[in-house]
Amino acid sequence: MERKALKIRELTLGDGIPKICIPITARDREELEEQAARLLEGPCDLAEWRADFYRETENENWVAETLAVLRERLGERPLLFTFRTRGEGGERAVSLEEYERLNEKAAQSGFADLIDVELNRGRELLQRLAKQAHGCGVRVVGSYHDFKATPGREEIVRILCAMQSLGADISKAALMPQSEQDVMEVLGATLEMKLRYADRPYITMSMGRLGAVSRLCGALTGSAVTFATAGRASAPGQMDAELVARVRAAM
Repeated sequence: MERKALKIRELTLGDGIPKICIPITARDREELEEQAARLLEGPCDLAEWRADFYRETENENWVAETLAVLRERLGERPLLFTFRTRGEGGERAVSLEEYERLNEKAAQSGFADLIDVELNRGRELLQRLAKQAHGCGVRVVGSYHDFKATPGREEIVRILCAMQSLGADISKAALMPQSEQDVMEVLGATLEMKLRYADRPYITMSMGRLGAVSRLCGALTGSAVTFATAGRASAPGQMDAELVARVRAAM
């Protein structure tokens, strides 16, 4: 299947070169400024604001105001808004209504280039938020996380394809391996997406130390983005961005 690349600002995703995304996991404005400055010093193709870590949320406009600060600091680097819920490994639990409202505010702010919408919050919600985000000129990462296990190859492919069909511009699956075979299931499913099913960019990773290799071989499997650190990690197994950049340059 022909796979179309996705251009966001000056960055192209899905062109065969895995891009490095640095998560910002700040708890307050001071940390936000520090982390934004740090990621600009190293290899960073795009940034992810993990809003579930943030604690200065008393102001009802905290999402838009914080995104505005990040947009000013990041310049033309694409910015992904993610509120990862506790059930998918995030820092906070919120109601479905609040989760939808936060993503709507991010999409409507004019400062985020992408929003992350969890498949497990409901297919109708993913479809609805994708439509709303597209109306604002914002792209959508459909995401699926399992911090306990790794499904089989066919199920991983089914999950990624489902997010494509629901309107996600990028499909993402992050899975926890319990064995070497689990890591191979993720890599095999990723390659199968590349060869047979993907018509747009996708992202996969096998988490933890066991799955670390999956974060380094996107040039082979077609995974468009790898998440790396410039400070605090946002998920188990993330590597230092400088190391990831060196490996990418050598491949």
